[in-house]
Amino acid sequence: MTPQIIDRFGREHTYLRISITDRCNLRCFYCMPEEGIELTDKPHIMTLEEIVSISETFTELGVDTIRLTGGEPLVRKGVDHLVRELAKLGVTLKLTTNGIILDKYFDVFQEVGLRNINISLDTLEKSKSLFITKRDYFDRIMRNINKAIDYDFDIKLNIVLIKGVNDGEIKDFIELTKAQDIGVKFIEFMPFRGNKWDWEKGVSREEILDTATSEFGEIQKLEDPKHSTSANYKVKGFEGSFGIVSTITQPFCAGCNRIRLTADGKMKNCLFATSETDLLTPYRNGEPIDEIVLSAIKEKKYSRDGMDVEMQKDHYEQNRSMIEIGG
Repeated sequence: MTPQIIDRFGREHTYLRISITDRCNLRCFYCMPEEGIELTDKPHIMTLEEIVSISETFTELGVDTIRLTGGEPLVRKGVDHLVRELAKLGVTLKLTTNGIILDKYFDVFQEVGLRNINISLDTLEKSKSLFITKRDYFDRIMRNINKAIDYDFDIKLNIVLIKGVNDGEIKDFIELTKAQDIGVKFIEFMPFRGNKWDWEKGVSREEILDTATSEFGEIQKLEDPKHSTSANYKVKGFEGSFGIVSTITQPFCAGCNRIRLTADGKMKNCLFATSETDLLTPYRNGEPIDEIVLSAIKEKKYSRDGMDVEMQKDHYEQNRSMIEIGG
């Protein structure tokens, strides 16, 4: 389909990220506020059928890629059915998961052609994993990552870098790409409601590259795919690659083609958007939502929901917590 979801800056939006649940079996401190969140009541969460039908409207408007996120998407009952139904829309399906129960779904993913899986893994140390996630699933996650590689899925590891926590592991993560054709993706620490963000804890693209160059010597800059959120690199002679998502220090908003749909059916133009457009209520009322989508995208701001220069606490604290938005 010809892209129709076009903002006032001429950006065509063809990539939909759907959070299918706000529930998670981990409690990572940068994602989940310390006091937890008030989970959305089930009647206000999109049913599987609603997710498929609303997604179909987006595909009719030109969306060609759908990524399922959460919370942790694989804890949603019936996710195997959902994946099969979404695959019928003819889109490229992708997944972001924490990997804990990933092995339960390898067969269905192979069946429908879902190849691209991002797995959140913020440390390679078991004790540190327990500190970050507040849960003891490290060995299980690592087994499932290795199984996914054996199944020949396209695997990327998502690492949120936080100074004094896991920034000393940059070298170790890049080492994983030496003999395996996988990607590691370093993500700058981003602010959301309740995660006590402070850029003093952040690790910039420049610092990551300095560390990589110091440890490995020649670093090759790769050509970034269109609309890529990461700047991508490779150590000469290594099988895999690494990328850097520099949302804070070097925003990549100019080529943004992404829209987000929360588990309760709200369309967000940007990860940092404080305003949302309710699609679920009109859908349940039998109203067409295509014009609502096309109108809502016209309100999209150029960069980080208007935080063009710096991250403003009075802005991002009005946003949802990360677990409520979707990874």
